[in-house]
Amino acid sequence: MYSPLVLPILSILAAMVSIQYGAALAKGLFPELGPVAATLLRLWMAAVLLALIYRPWRGTSLRGRWPVLVGYGVAMGLMNLSYYLALQRLPMGIVVAIEFLGPLGVAIATSHRRLDWLWVALAVAGLLLLLPWRSSAPTLDLIGVGFALLAGAGWALYILFGSRTGSSHGGRTVALGMILGAAAVTPSVVLVDSTMLFNPALLPIALAVAVLSSALPYTLEMYALTRMPNQVFSLFMSVEPALAALMGAVVLHEQLTSLQWLAIVCVMAASFGSAMASQRRTSS
Repeated sequence: MYSPLVLPILSILAAMVSIQYGAALAKGLFPELGPVAATLLRLWMAAVLLALIYRPWRGTSLRGRWPVLVGYGVAMGLMNLSYYLALQRLPMGIVVAIEFLGPLGVAIATSHRRLDWLWVALAVAGLLLLLPWRSSAPTLDLIGVGFALLAGAGWALYILFGSRTGSSHGGRTVALGMILGAAAVTPSVVLVDSTMLFNPALLPIALAVAVLSSALPYTLEMYALTRMPNQVFSLFMSVEPALAALMGAVVLHEQLTSLQWLAIVCVMAASFGSAMASQRRTSS
């Protein structure tokens, strides 16, 4: 007999590996497509794939759930577009570390103990370590930092709305959310040369990115989100900044300084500690 959390935990881990490898592939497309076109291709390809698989127009009525679904979809679109815009300017590990303030904020907002301020201080310390205090330290693109923070806000909303959608419509919810998210960011097409969206040579890689970064991980995350508390979800997601940094180093050959690695560890530790504290309060 195994714990009912085993499959959701495995789903989270598989989703993290998939989404970070897909992000590394997507960043390789930026010289040809740019982040906006890459986001649009990723979301619409994933939306079509999920619509064909789950056929969200069939099944039981979703009446009364549309406000949550729209919030979930818009959060997904905001998170994806902002993340790619940040990824264009910053290394993957740093983007995810900053973005991770979103899930960390969700975990801390559900608790009111003094100990939680320790995790806030640890996360702030991590962000301060990213700043170029020394003249020889690499500078961070402030616009990229802003996009990463916006992606973090989208991630927080994605968790909150996703956990409220209910477990009985998981696949349909992800499909509808992907369609709504793609529609939400479609107006940004005015910022790109639309002919880039239909470059046949890039479509196979874009399709792989859509599967690895959207269709597969969001389906796995929805399965996990609706079967475990938000605190536990945040607990296991705390390894994602390190995973993103490793994927950036292996696939994109991005190198981080020792201080930047320490900053990532601080953010991970803050998330882990906050989620552990929240889980203990929930179970007590």
